[in-house]
Amino acid sequence: MATQILNKGVSRRRFLSGMVAASAASVVGTSLLAPRQALAASDSQAKFTGDVLSGSHWGAFRAKVVDGVWVDTVPFEKDKNPTHMIDGVREVVYNPARVKYPMVRIDWLKQGYKSDTTQRGDNRFVRVPWSQALDFFYHEMERVQNNYGPSALYAGHTGWQSVGKLHSAGTMMSRAIGLHGTYLGKMGDYSTGAAQVVLPYVAGAMEVYEQQTSWPLVLEHSDTIVIWGSDPIKNLQVGWLVPDHSPYAYYEQLAEKVKNKEIKVIHVDPVRSQTMKFVGGEQVPVNPQTDVPLMLAIAHTLYTENLYNKDFVADYTTGFDKFLPYLQGKTDGIEKTPEWAEKICGIKADDIRALARQMASGRTQIIGGWCLQRMQHGEQYAWMLVVVAAMLGQIGLPGGGFGFGWHYNDAGSITSNGPLMSGFSGVTGVAPIHNGSFNGYSTYIPVARFVDCIDNPGKTIQWNGHDVKFPEMKMAIFCGNNPFHHHQDRNKMIKAWRKLETVVSIDHQWTATCRFADIVLPATTTHERHDIEQYGNHSNAGIIALPKVVEPMFEAKDDFDIFRDLCRRYDREEAFTGGKTQMEWIEEIYNGARLQGRGLGVRMPNFKKFWEGEGFIDFPAGTEWVRHESFRKEPDLEPLGTASGLIEIYCKTIAEMGYDDCQGHPMWFEKKERSHGGPRSDKFPLHLQSCHPNHRLHSQLCSSTELRGTYSVQDREPIYINTKDAEARGIKDGDIVRVFNDRGQVLAGAVVTDDYSQGVCRIEEGAWYSPLEGGKPGTICTYGDPNVLTQDIGSSKLAQATSAHSAIVNIEKYTGVVPAVTGFHGPTEVTDIDPLFPAMKQG
Repeated sequence: MATQILNKGVSRRRFLSGMVAASAASVVGTSLLAPRQALAASDSQAKFTGDVLSGSHWGAFRAKVVDGVWVDTVPFEKDKNPTHMIDGVREVVYNPARVKYPMVRIDWLKQGYKSDTTQRGDNRFVRVPWSQALDFFYHEMERVQNNYGPSALYAGHTGWQSVGKLHSAGTMMSRAIGLHGTYLGKMGDYSTGAAQVVLPYVAGAMEVYEQQTSWPLVLEHSDTIVIWGSDPIKNLQVGWLVPDHSPYAYYEQLAEKVKNKEIKVIHVDPVRSQTMKFVGGEQVPVNPQTDVPLMLAIAHTLYTENLYNKDFVADYTTGFDKFLPYLQGKTDGIEKTPEWAEKICGIKADDIRALARQMASGRTQIIGGWCLQRMQHGEQYAWMLVVVAAMLGQIGLPGGGFGFGWHYNDAGSITSNGPLMSGFSGVTGVAPIHNGSFNGYSTYIPVARFVDCIDNPGKTIQWNGHDVKFPEMKMAIFCGNNPFHHHQDRNKMIKAWRKLETVVSIDHQWTATCRFADIVLPATTTHERHDIEQYGNHSNAGIIALPKVVEPMFEAKDDFDIFRDLCRRYDREEAFTGGKTQMEWIEEIYNGARLQGRGLGVRMPNFKKFWEGEGFIDFPAGTEWVRHESFRKEPDLEPLGTASGLIEIYCKTIAEMGYDDCQGHPMWFEKKERSHGGPRSDKFPLHLQSCHPNHRLHSQLCSSTELRGTYSVQDREPIYINTKDAEARGIKDGDIVRVFNDRGQVLAGAVVTDDYSQGVCRIEEGAWYSPLEGGKPGTICTYGDPNVLTQDIGSSKLAQATSAHSAIVNIEKYTGVVPAVTGFHGPTEVTDIDPLFPAMKQG
């Protein structure tokens, strides 16, 4: 009966009067993972049988298709180290969480922007025609722009994309909404928010997303490699583009060199990481959040034992003389000795001295991770790591110095000599229809403070030397983005979310963001549309075609078509499309690279031959490269991008901002809460890590049922807990446990292991928020979203970045009736519709 209401052109009154009550099964359907006939998009779907070469964030693969149904996935033969996650990619198309139809939250359908927003998250939606959903979308943008102006419309919140140079969801959104009007944007991201702000002042570049020194040079020249809070073996499984996984061959060589005692590897980490297990080496199990005291004590040892490189500090850095009094305790009365650090970081003073001496004894490469800058005062970790590297004096030498991107995007691979493709642009050059005043409010907000913005309109905060005045947000649009995954303190977020009048979410999975939206539009997955992408990230190994694997499911549309239809409503369709079809855009993107390739001496076939042929091009090998080498060789001709052109151990620019929590040089600041004897550890003694997951990309693939079944514990997200911590709480491997603090509570499945130091536990980020009672703050999360437990506070006034890594909890064995997991299906209820309720008023 539900399908009978979808006659195109049906009037709103007839549509509403014809609506009947329907169960979740009739509206959403049961699991899509079973019978083949249930997988087809429609009877008219092309019944293709064969292999399709395609790609994903998890690597390239060949999809096996039978009668138009994707039945199996085989890794691309050129990928010598494919990840197990490839097995979950097919399920992105076929899983119970697919967004099948345009849907509108029931009370918003009745009341519009005056709806009862406390009902958000209760998962009650009504299916509507595409035309109706897009009309609602357009009229809400008009209402908000006309009544409040651009500051009230938030459309800049973006995160990870889908692979493909054309179909970038955030870019599509920016282009379409930007043609309608200006809007509130964001600055920074969640992954590297603190480091990416402080490092340009200190080292002249963001550093976090940069290519690293070529691995062959590191393997040849390094004596010691210090892997500080990083796990490349785990994290290199995924990439921003289509990874080629080439660095794994170098890690195999590194493991052999460690075994033969040719290179010493030291892991500064409270966890025996996958990289440590793969490569070998020694562990320095520092207490969580205390890496800066350890670094300061290393610097103190290098200075007092005359092990630091005076010439490098003099010639390539500035401000050491201003940092030294702090290190010696002359400014605060606390000398940063190994004995001082031992009491905080848990590493014996003699071991700290031995570590400093080891690092100074030969060529040392420092590999820094991102998790440690996702904490309160996370800027200090990134800054201090650069200071230690500068004191060692090996920056710019092969196998020496520092790097923050070794675990990301095939880093350390040799970059090819091939061209780079451009992508679909978020800017058209066509003026927006609405270009109103922001009325004294800021035009952007730090992304990790967007919930604070919703909650505190009119408040002014400091960020990176600027005042940011929060506007009053009325409407938010999210496309291919799931803030209900990456933002902290879920219960605080739910309360603030109620202040938004209208939320639009465009996605192909019923994420928590969709459940807390008012209008939900079904987008195609990467594998239901044509596209093109680079193969290899930093390696840039080639170009791969991404042809459609299967036809779109249900009523899903490409983002391109969704926003083209939206733009038609305000006469900007041609400006959005540029007068081109999707395939014409893909061909233009390819031809741009082809033209660029001619200048590089790389010949590429014409587009038709490429697309209809193998669909893959290998680029010629590049040359080895050393990060910061040009600066070291010619500091005057190749200065860094800092104010002085040098590494800034003391930064006058930051000092003059006058922030109490991020001053002119790196410092140790106590945290608001910290385990191992830190603040509030008496009540919540366990540090909670929420780092990048091993079995998905953030929240992507969490809805892949079969893949999730390979790692979940009693259908719950795993929580990794130390053996002694588990024994003290009567917890055994495989138990369901309650993890809690003052911010919230979650259920998770215990994995008891000695890989984790005592007092340290981990729930990997990306676990889908699955509340027992949808929309109710404080309700238990039935699956294990760690951001129910994390703090939503800025790292400091400099970056205002996430502090997810600053969280402590307690754990107990769960003894109640175990509830079902709620997060992995579509809407659970469609209620009766009163045919007499008045039409929604616009404007």
